[in-house]
Amino acid sequence: MMMAVPKVNVTHSLRGRLLWFLLAAITMAAVAQAMIAYSSALNDADQIFDYHMQQMAMSLRSNAPMAATGNTDPNDPGNDEMVVQVWTPDGIQVFRSLSRAELPQRAVLGFSNVRANGTTYRVFSAQTATQTIQIAQDLAVRKRMAGTLALRTVGPIALMAPVLMLVVWWVVSGSLGPVARVQRQLASRKADDLSEVSDAELPDEVRPLVQELNLLFKRVGTAFEAQQNFVADAAHELRTPLAALKLQILSLARADCSEARELAISRLAAGVERASRLVEQLLVLARTEAADAKLEPVSLTDLAKRAVGDMAGAAQAREIDLGLEQADESTVEGQGDALLILLRNLVDNAVKYTPAGGMVDVSVLAANAGAGARLVVEDSGPGIAPEERERVFHRFYRVPGSEAQGSGLGLAIIRAIAERHGATLALDVSERLGGLKVTVEFAPR
Repeated sequence: MMMAVPKVNVTHSLRGRLLWFLLAAITMAAVAQAMIAYSSALNDADQIFDYHMQQMAMSLRSNAPMAATGNTDPNDPGNDEMVVQVWTPDGIQVFRSLSRAELPQRAVLGFSNVRANGTTYRVFSAQTATQTIQIAQDLAVRKRMAGTLALRTVGPIALMAPVLMLVVWWVVSGSLGPVARVQRQLASRKADDLSEVSDAELPDEVRPLVQELNLLFKRVGTAFEAQQNFVADAAHELRTPLAALKLQILSLARADCSEARELAISRLAAGVERASRLVEQLLVLARTEAADAKLEPVSLTDLAKRAVGDMAGAAQAREIDLGLEQADESTVEGQGDALLILLRNLVDNAVKYTPAGGMVDVSVLAANAGAGARLVVEDSGPGIAPEERERVFHRFYRVPGSEAQGSGLGLAIIRAIAERHGATLALDVSERLGGLKVTVEFAPR
């Protein structure tokens, strides 16, 4: 049986990580300083006491009066006395200070460390012609002195460390306060509130994130508005063709002869075709407004040839002369599928509104100095009056008196695609064919 491994909770809080690392750094710095201070104090104590032991030995070599040094109470645990022993060349001890320490009588000249009585002694031995002098001191005395000196050095730091930690906590919490404010703003918002988040007093590292968040809110708001418009427009525009379909179904049901039935069936088929066309146009418009595809080099000439080829059948059915008048090799930055929809709608509108036996010409003009590539679609139809040329770009608007039946979305789709590609769209009179002239001019590359 496999044992379950407990899950370790790792904090992802920026505030928690900053505080943890900074407080850990302060603690480690204080410990390191304490160790350095203790080591330095111990080294200084060794040098001072070693020098003192040498001077004492020199004074004894000079036959100075000998006396017990330091605290001579052997039962005092804080005894920091110097242990002094003197032997004659024959090995007879002639002097020994009062001490509980029992040191070996064999002396190593100079400094040495001797283990005795459960502790370590620092021993200095010197020899003359008449005597051997041995001076010793428990190393614990030096360590206690070094600890006292280190404590005096580190004590203020230890007292200031909590204050420093509080300062760090206050600075980190205060610096991340604006981030918490943004979090509270977002948490208290409703689902449909896409207004900008204030980036006032935010740190430079966080401000770009909030700015990008505001841009995202703006894009989401645009998409949400487009969705609402689409739903409203679809509900409004589908109501009429669906009502017409119901009436045509009733007419079909009431038809009592084959001629009436055939007429009702043809009208029903035409109504279904118009409804299908409307739904298709609505979906294309929604897809165009919601698209956020990456732009890439696209051959405008190839797209124009494809659009003309796709609409050749519809033009031939109405005996319309559809052709590519001029095809300069032109490349633009764009989305190929969307530009093909733009071209098809332009040609479709021209074929639809041009009387039977008319002409529709498509031209692709290469970029020149100061201008980008241009796409021109001309027809020999009735054209559009100057006062109507802006209104025809509105959704579901139809020119009064036009014979062709359409959804009123074609030019709205064309304009949406053109704006997405940074192109300008202009309507004018075709001097050559007499009908409408639509010019789409792309920005220079």
